[in-house]
Amino acid sequence: MTTATAAPANSLLDPDNHALILVDHQSQMAFATQSIDPAVLRNNTALVAKSAAGFKVPTVLTTVAEKSFSGPIFDEISEAFAGQPAIDRTTMNTWEDANVIAAVNAIGRDRIVFAGLWTSVCIVGPVLSALEQGFEVYVITDASGDISVEAHERAVQRMVQAGARPLTSLQYLLELQRDWARADTYALTTGIAKVNGGAYGIGINYATRMFGGSEGGH
Repeated sequence: MTTATAAPANSLLDPDNHALILVDHQSQMAFATQSIDPAVLRNNTALVAKSAAGFKVPTVLTTVAEKSFSGPIFDEISEAFAGQPAIDRTTMNTWEDANVIAAVNAIGRDRIVFAGLWTSVCIVGPVLSALEQGFEVYVITDASGDISVEAHERAVQRMVQAGARPLTSLQYLLELQRDWARADTYALTTGIAKVNGGAYGIGINYATRMFGGSEGGH
């Protein structure tokens, strides 16, 4: 008989077991993104950036041809990681850039979470490369986007078939928190959710203001 224990799955993310790589959330890349509304994409990217920065997840920021073509990284990212420079590349596949790989190796974690633009090029490339080299890989699909729904969905399908694990931006935040008894990050988590958590954030605001309610009795 199998015995249950009060313990999380090893595959769940926590702040100490992964690194995050945000790829090419830039103006020119966003202009052509059609698989997700740009405003929703920016909101979800902000949620991910604030979550990683708040929980102190080691994060690599990378851009492609920033000054010559693709433009600046989203303000939501640069504000969350104030003072941290992005690594600018010429390669479409982030994993082929020596500076990015040096940053990944300096962090030294075997589990990597990706999000970025476009899914079928700048996310598929490093995801498949990292998987082949033995890393565990997760992809935040709603903080990524592509030139069409078809392109995005086929890219996600291809990565999942190769072994990547998909998740969403709000799922990422709540998986980092996971227990409302963790008082040190309770205000951080609900604060991010209030601003960027969509209907869930509206619900938190309502419960707090109407009758002082909170998750987990805080």
